[in-house]
Amino acid sequence: MGPAYLRYSFTRGTVAEVDFLVEQLGLGPRSRVLDVGCGPGRHSLEMARRGLDVVGVDIASTFVELARETARSEGLDARFLRLDARELDTDPRLAAGFDAVVSLCQGAFGLQGGPDPGAGPPGEEPVPPVDPDLAVLAAMAAVLRPGGRLALSAFSAPFMIRHWPEAEFDVDTGVNHETTEIRDPEGNETTAELWTTCFSPRELRLAARLVGLVDPAVHSVEPGDYAARAPNPDTAEFLLIARKPSAVDPGGEPAQRGRSG
Repeated sequence: MGPAYLRYSFTRGTVAEVDFLVEQLGLGPRSRVLDVGCGPGRHSLEMARRGLDVVGVDIASTFVELARETARSEGLDARFLRLDARELDTDPRLAAGFDAVVSLCQGAFGLQGGPDPGAGPPGEEPVPPVDPDLAVLAAMAAVLRPGGRLALSAFSAPFMIRHWPEAEFDVDTGVNHETTEIRDPEGNETTAELWTTCFSPRELRLAARLVGLVDPAVHSVEPGDYAARAPNPDTAEFLLIARKPSAVDPGGEPAQRGRSG
C-alpha cells in the first residue's frame, strides 16, 4: 500500500489521538516513546513534533522508509526501525527503557490469529503453543521503564457481535476473518485476507496483569475520538492503558505482579 495507507479515513484523527495519549500517559518534552507497529509513522511523527524522543518500529520496510523520509524532510528527532514486535525485548537498540510504549490501530497486537498459529516451517514439528498476542504484549511491557505506561488499541468483540452479523467471527478464538480490497499508490487493486483477534475489556485487563502491568483501564474509542469513555458495545475499538510497577508503588507499598491498583 505504501503512502496509499494514509488515504484511509481512519488515519485522519492522528492529532486528536496524540492529544489524548500525551495527557493520559503523562508525557512531556524528551519523554521516550516507542511506537510499535508504527506504519508510516503518523503517531510517532506527531509526537516528535511535540518534542518527544520517539522510536517507531514496524515489520513493513516500505512503511519504515516512508516514516524516515518524513522525519528527514521535517527535521524531526525520530528514529524508525524494521523490527518484529515479538522481538522488542531482545533488540539492544531498545534496551534503555521507555517512558511509554504505544501500539495503535492494530499496529501489532491482535494480528497474530491467522491460520495455523504456532506452526513451524513445513516439515518441522510445531512450536509449543504460546498465545502470540500475549507474547507481543509481554515484549512491549519488557521495554518499559519502571513506572512507564502502555497504551494499546484492540478490536472490540462485543462490537463485532452486535454490529457485524455477517462477519466470519469465530466465537471460540475471538478471531474475525475478512477479505478486503486494497490499493497501491497508483490505484491498482488487489485482494487481501485479514485475521483480526477481537477482545473484551476483561480479557485486556487480564492480559495486562499476566505480563506484569498494573492499574489497567479500558476505554471505548473510535479513530480520531479517543476519550476516557466507559467500555460499551457500540465502538469498534478498546484502548487499554496500564502501568509498569515501580520498585516501590505510590504510598510506599512494594509493587506486586498482577496488582490492579
